[in-house]
Amino acid sequence: MVVRSQSSAAGVLALLQEPDTVFKQHALKALIPLVPQFWAEISEHITLIESLYESDDLPKAARHNAALLASKVYYFLGEYDEALSFALGAGSAFQAEARAHGAGEYVETVISNAIDRYVTLRTEEPSGSSTKIDHRLQAIIESIFDRCIEEGEYRQAIGIALESHRLDIVQRVYDLTHDVSLLSYTMEAVLDTGFSLSYRDQVLGFLLPLFPPPTSLSKSPHIHALARLLVTLNRPSLVIPLLTSLVPKERLLAYQFAFDLVEGGAREFLQGVKADLPEGKEETREIYDKLRKILDGQESVKLYLEFLKRNNKVDMLILKNTKDVLEARTSIYHTAVTLQNAFMHAGTTSDVFLRENLEWLGLASNWAKFSTTAALGVIHKGYFEEGMNILGPYLPQAGGESQIQGAAYSEGGALYALGLINAGCGSGQPVENYLRETMKTAQGEVVQHGAALGLGISGMGGRSSDAYDDLKETLFTDSAVAGEAAGYAMGLVMLGSADRTSAEEMLTYARETQHEKIIRGLAMGLAFIFYGRQEDADSTIASLLAEKDPILRYGGVYTLALAYAGTSNNDAVRQLLHIAVSDTSDDVRRAAVTSLAFLLFKNPGQVPRIVQLLSESYNPHVRCGATLALGIACAGTGLQDAVEILEPMTKDGVDFVRQGAFIALGMILVQQSEASSPSMSSTRALYTKVVSDKHEDPMARFGAAIGQGLIDAGGRNVTISLQSRAGSKNTNAIVGMAMFCQFWYWYPLAHCACLAFEPTAIIGLNEELKVPKFEFVSNARPSLFAYPPPATPPKRETFAKAATAVLSTTAKVKAREKKKAAADADAMDTDEKPETKKDGDVEMKSEEGPSGKPTDGSPSTNPPEDAKPKRKSEPSSENVANFSRVTPVQLAYISFPPEGRYQPVRPVSLNTIPPKTGGKGNPNPGVRKAPSSLPSERYAGGGGILMMVDERPDAEAEFISFEPPVVEPAPTENGHALPQGNVNRARPMRDLHIALDESSPDVDPPESFEYPFDS
Repeated sequence: MVVRSQSSAAGVLALLQEPDTVFKQHALKALIPLVPQFWAEISEHITLIESLYESDDLPKAARHNAALLASKVYYFLGEYDEALSFALGAGSAFQAEARAHGAGEYVETVISNAIDRYVTLRTEEPSGSSTKIDHRLQAIIESIFDRCIEEGEYRQAIGIALESHRLDIVQRVYDLTHDVSLLSYTMEAVLDTGFSLSYRDQVLGFLLPLFPPPTSLSKSPHIHALARLLVTLNRPSLVIPLLTSLVPKERLLAYQFAFDLVEGGAREFLQGVKADLPEGKEETREIYDKLRKILDGQESVKLYLEFLKRNNKVDMLILKNTKDVLEARTSIYHTAVTLQNAFMHAGTTSDVFLRENLEWLGLASNWAKFSTTAALGVIHKGYFEEGMNILGPYLPQAGGESQIQGAAYSEGGALYALGLINAGCGSGQPVENYLRETMKTAQGEVVQHGAALGLGISGMGGRSSDAYDDLKETLFTDSAVAGEAAGYAMGLVMLGSADRTSAEEMLTYARETQHEKIIRGLAMGLAFIFYGRQEDADSTIASLLAEKDPILRYGGVYTLALAYAGTSNNDAVRQLLHIAVSDTSDDVRRAAVTSLAFLLFKNPGQVPRIVQLLSESYNPHVRCGATLALGIACAGTGLQDAVEILEPMTKDGVDFVRQGAFIALGMILVQQSEASSPSMSSTRALYTKVVSDKHEDPMARFGAAIGQGLIDAGGRNVTISLQSRAGSKNTNAIVGMAMFCQFWYWYPLAHCACLAFEPTAIIGLNEELKVPKFEFVSNARPSLFAYPPPATPPKRETFAKAATAVLSTTAKVKAREKKKAAADADAMDTDEKPETKKDGDVEMKSEEGPSGKPTDGSPSTNPPEDAKPKRKSEPSSENVANFSRVTPVQLAYISFPPEGRYQPVRPVSLNTIPPKTGGKGNPNPGVRKAPSSLPSERYAGGGGILMMVDERPDAEAEFISFEPPVVEPAPTENGHALPQGNVNRARPMRDLHIALDESSPDVDPPESFEYPFDS
């Protein structure tokens, strides 16, 4: 018998009107399952249902059913707040509904709204007390926590606990599991999400004592998380107890911890830790001295500088070709080659290209000369010990500025270069004092401009009031050129201070001055002052974005981006997207799109999806902003989604959009190999084609030249990353990229991109901070992470002599005459008449030679068997020597053989992939797909400087010798420069050892040489 489906709830609803409570109870129970089908009909009686819920005549269970019924009806009506309120009143009935099989969307939506309301109520109460919170809501939330913990969904429980400020739940989960990875997860969640600064510090302070003390035996993986936590808290008093607890038993771990702090810590923080370290007793004094030496930051800089010198793999042919095809007398092209050379040789101290092209250098004039001299700072970045000697010939002399025409540009550029050399080196007061004095005594605005930029970059984050006051004096001269640099530098010196007095002074002057350059410098300076300050910057951001002057609104956009850098804050992203499509100024719209990169760089996978539509905007400035947003956020990832958006934009109709696309592709594909990125070879070929095309727009050719420099940056041994190896924000890199984006207005600022260059190496040190020789294993095909092959010189076209043109009618006449003469001769010999052909037929000769092979050079269709090249099977892994390049993605494949003499005190990477032996069915033996971890973890705790435990301390150790840099590296075939200090395998290595310590002999500086600027 077929059961008839119910067509109306009218019959059941009628029972609600009955005076007998038994009928009402039955009706309420019967209506609950009918709501999904007849909610519209039942909603007409919602007032009656609500009155039954409030009635005292019905038993408790019936009132609960009435509340559940009303809640379901409001849910279908879309009134979720009302649905939640009645669900709270439903008590046991709602709990039964939640436990029922297939509870579905209704229960999920109500619980989701319950969590949202609970979170809102908890965050509105500063004390965190639960006085205002309904006890029924509290009960639901507690049941959710209990259920998550019972089912092992610990991360979900931690997520809700963090949002609702319930740190007791985090404690409860950790006490239950003792899983340190959950503490790391909690720390990352609170750092990479838009929580307020005060609450973030509260959570981090709560987590710190929960972390177990690290030990070298366990190779504590949480040392990365601990370093990041302490760097973020920025309180030296918390670091000292940890370091002193590791001395003397775990001194290697203490050294490692100090190196990790240097990777992400601000200068002021590191100086505080260094100052607070105890002197130590006799047996520990040496250890504390080494810790102080490491925390100074210069030890790391020296090691990375030596790494970049030794492993320099710049392909000089690429640089030479670009120089040859770009007309040096055009300022934009000269600057393009200058920047390309600076980026390719950044940190390598190799100025061989400049020495070999002195005539080309002499063509620089005015600001191109300024950029060319400043490029020395990029090339020698980190060589702080010899910075003054290298730049000596170009710096202003003691007697004041040179009176030679044009000399001011090279002097200003040299002062800027001095700042770049000392950026992030902690080289301290001498350089800053020199730059301050030079800026004060200089009369010309060009020299003041260079000195101000150099002072801002070298004193970044130092918060020196003296430097700030001197810059302010320069600003008040109201010189457009010097004032612009002073504006940038004031912000850099006070970086992240959120100093209200400085901000008010700068904003007031920006409103009063008539110079656009000064306004722009001050607007960006304001952005730097509020770097990383999140809600502290909100009032300044609101006032800047409300300004009538578009340049100040431009500054407001960057202030918003830098204040919330790396947080992926939803409100900030929403605000930037709104500005990108609504502001009246193209510059502000472009800046808004570009700024998305600074918010989202920890989640690069999200950026292509967000920028996709903007990249197709009708406004070319928005499209240009989209290119830079992709380049900066996805830098070094090789992300194919980003490349697929950028490739069509290289054919855009507007020159500056193409320029942005070329630059962004260089950033994204830095350190990618042809095996790992399918777009690598095509992008390199595209750069060569565009640079060589004389009919291409100058801006696009400029972009392609910069792209060539970025894709091979730092001798192919650096990546571009806004995140430090410890996982924290890389302040220098973020500031450097924000300054680089200003190249739109001022080309010399493009040099600041070198602040974002991060050397990618594994540098193993022993207890004495020396570099021993050893090898480790990369469990992947060598081609996957290999250096690109050297470029091949362009083939010279040989022109064959063209055959003389012959008219077809003439050929026919000659053919007829020839045949007739032949026929007459045959007729004389024999009486037989030859067969004559028609006049129009011309006999065609075969193109095959005597052997039947084609003679046009085309390949034969059937080559012999032995002529086919046999493809070599590639090994599944390779041994890599200490002090070698290891890319961020490759870190996951690195392992140290257990039988090896040297073992690291902490894991190389958090995302290690175990080696896999290849079988017959495995086309790529030994290669496994990189782990699909959080994008933010791609640089968390990656390689860098590793302290190594010597398993055989009694055996004699071999060390890598640090030789003085060669002044002029000898070119090899194809003009490929030998790396400075690199040891040729065919040549026996000298057994020199110069330890990296203060007592070691200084390395001789490269010989000075004069640029023939004024020849």
